[in-house]
Amino acid sequence: MSASVLTAVAWPYANGPRHIGHVSGFGVPSDVFSRYQRMAGNQVLMVSGTDEHGTPISVQAEKEGLTTRQLADKYNRVITEDLQGLGLSYDLFTRTTTGNHYEVVQDLFLALHRNGYVLPKTTTGAISPSTGRTLPDRYIEGTCPICGYDGARGDQCDNCGNQLDPAELKNPVSRINGEKPEFVETEHLFLDLPSFTESLGKWLSTRDGWRPNVLKFAQNLVEDMRPRAISRDLDWGVPIPLDGWRDQPMKRFYVWFDAVIGYLSASVEWARRTGDADAWKQWWTDPSAQGYYFMGKDNITFHAQIWPTLLMGHNGQGDKGGEVGPFGELNLPDEVVSSEFLTMSGSKFSTSRGTVIYVRDFLREFGPDTLRYFISVAGPENQDTDFTWDEFVRRTNFELANEWGNLVNRSISMAAKNNGAVPAPTSPAPADEELKAQARAAFDTVGTHLRSSRFKAASQEAMRVVSAANKYLSDQEPWKLKEDPDRRDAVLHTALQVVSDANTLLTPFLPHSAQKVHELLGGTGVWAAQPEIREVDDLDDASLSYPVLMGEYAAEQAKWESTEIEVGRPLNKPKPLFAKLDAELGETGPEWAPIQQG
Repeated sequence: MSASVLTAVAWPYANGPRHIGHVSGFGVPSDVFSRYQRMAGNQVLMVSGTDEHGTPISVQAEKEGLTTRQLADKYNRVITEDLQGLGLSYDLFTRTTTGNHYEVVQDLFLALHRNGYVLPKTTTGAISPSTGRTLPDRYIEGTCPICGYDGARGDQCDNCGNQLDPAELKNPVSRINGEKPEFVETEHLFLDLPSFTESLGKWLSTRDGWRPNVLKFAQNLVEDMRPRAISRDLDWGVPIPLDGWRDQPMKRFYVWFDAVIGYLSASVEWARRTGDADAWKQWWTDPSAQGYYFMGKDNITFHAQIWPTLLMGHNGQGDKGGEVGPFGELNLPDEVVSSEFLTMSGSKFSTSRGTVIYVRDFLREFGPDTLRYFISVAGPENQDTDFTWDEFVRRTNFELANEWGNLVNRSISMAAKNNGAVPAPTSPAPADEELKAQARAAFDTVGTHLRSSRFKAASQEAMRVVSAANKYLSDQEPWKLKEDPDRRDAVLHTALQVVSDANTLLTPFLPHSAQKVHELLGGTGVWAAQPEIREVDDLDDASLSYPVLMGEYAAEQAKWESTEIEVGRPLNKPKPLFAKLDAELGETGPEWAPIQQG
């Protein structure tokens, strides 16, 4: 029986193009997971979009001489194109500046407010002395008052994990221009996090299958829950639908608050665009549905603490109780799948510091599947991982080109040359069945790893089949069997069967090359569907239009099972799947890439 699986992917911020560190956290892992789930027969809804509110958008717009909307439009399109090029199979990749999103955010907020989980509070806000503009908490840095870490942000300390207020930092400075912020009194709305201490703690105690780093971090947060601001003094954001607030042009929801609600609003928008406005409920209100959230470790707070409390508050499930909100009883996350950081020369990728490799540049030079493979097999799944060109070249040349690409090329080439089609296994031997059995068994092993978001182990298991097939060909030496064509055909049939199985196992990781292998084996039609960029009008304001990612994924043929290859199917002459990279690239990187200090 198929399951309903929600893949909720962190929203990339639209103040610039995204780099490979970003997509190693939210992008590739979520797509590998979703492609596997679809192949396994489950009903997947994969949603996200560009996060477009907040002061950083306004700051960047000024730098580029654009309005905030123009800047959001610009980078929404850039990011959408890059994610489409990477092959991320969203059912809907949208944005937060839509009428649909505004309405969903406001409706969920009103449910929280009715249930008593929102508090007005006079607090201290940071402003820039030179511009008078409110500074977002994350744009203020200083020394943590708790652990002494130099480089803590105004909302939290990444070193000790504690929630902070900008005014608490020692020696605070603006990350925008380095000036010391001024702190003034202002009234804001706060999420009453302490009223979720018992309910959130109890729920987290049931999350046995989570990655240990995520669970421990979230449980530590419960020990010191303080009210957290959900509004800000700025004019670029979702308006607050309360009397006394809605008519204040400089009061908007804090960007983090509306962004996490985007998972729900994107699902609602997807349903509306498919012609069944209630279709989203299959993934949100059916208790049997499963919800998986993908992001980098700097977003654990928002997905393992904040988003669950918003859902509980809407559902009336916080410590104060309450009534179920307008969306019905919404499911809490089944798992928060957080990756660590992909670093370069030991430091986080940083646009401002020039340590950055943009997705677009990488795709133009190397294509999508080499990056997808590197992130899957060598990415920051459980610990920070340093990206080096040397390791990228080694993985591409020895694993993708030499191991997988060579297996495909020589298996199909020999069969095409000698038979022109898939030969019949007229003279089988025990070694043939042993290899085929190993490939069939890998579906359970790799599938188990993928269901648990263990992408590194899954990709390594799939490549183990490839290595076994290469050894088999070397041992059987079909090129020496001219005098025994029946045995030669049996060997080639076995090799082609395992190529077919290995291609299926690798499809979630390498969907673009998997389509090519499918065609080389004589297949037709769509094997691994790709996302499409579609230009759409805003559902609630026909004067606005924007690009979205969607796709016809039900049309793909890839299924998570071993399928017997068809004897007599014509074979196509193979071309190299992966071009080998120059060894010197591993030492220097491309000319456009930042210099790595060894």
